[in-house]
Amino acid sequence: MLSSAQRSSYRSDGYLIPDFRMPEEVLERIREHHTALVDRYPEYRDYCPALLDLDPWFLEACSQPEIVQMVSELIGEDLALWNSSFFAKPARNGKRTPWHQDGEYWPITPLATCTVWLAVDDSNTTNGCLRVLRGSHREQRLRAHQRLASNDVTLTQELAPGEYAPDDAVDLVLEAGQVSLHDVYLLHGSEANQSAYPRRAMTMRFMPTTSHFDRELAVRKALDLQIVDHSRRPVYLMKGIDRCGKNLFVNAVARQPSP
Repeated sequence: MLSSAQRSSYRSDGYLIPDFRMPEEVLERIREHHTALVDRYPEYRDYCPALLDLDPWFLEACSQPEIVQMVSELIGEDLALWNSSFFAKPARNGKRTPWHQDGEYWPITPLATCTVWLAVDDSNTTNGCLRVLRGSHREQRLRAHQRLASNDVTLTQELAPGEYAPDDAVDLVLEAGQVSLHDVYLLHGSEANQSAYPRRAMTMRFMPTTSHFDRELAVRKALDLQIVDHSRRPVYLMKGIDRCGKNLFVNAVARQPSP
């Protein structure tokens, strides 16, 4: 699905907006399931860190063949889905997401993930679209973060001052159904939503199976960073085989442990 120029752009810039739109019927079901989820769990109004734990239907959205194919063209033919989240940003008082690197939170060794960021609503500069720093992934290293003690943010870790230059940010303006893909080391964040329009977004986290989803590391990160414990998270084999030989997968089709 991706051209050589698009793959090259992803490697150079750390992100890509491909020529793809989620089918409208899938988009509508995502909205319905998210509304039902927040009705059941109002504490996830702004941010739900683990959709698949609470509603396995979301695996259907993550399993769209075009999405799996695009990701495999970027990170390899053997890949797993280890997480899906929801950043809701309700109208008028949606929380900001601080500048960060995804890898600060994740128990994956070696650290490697492609995130698919799906715009469930139109996402623009008015309602808090995703913002990225082009090329900030190239050193393939985690930068210094500091803990935030604030109720107006979705995440608890923020890049330390001097680690980033927000004036250079690129706004990823997307229409509902469009996606962006970004590298685990890319610096990104988003502003609060004070507009009259919601800015819901669903993320899908894919890793190459040459990496290990390290559940012991997940426990340590949860304690050290005071974040969600990912150690019991189901990891779904989406394509190929386990190349590192250490992962415990659930088959994405049969929903049973893979051999």
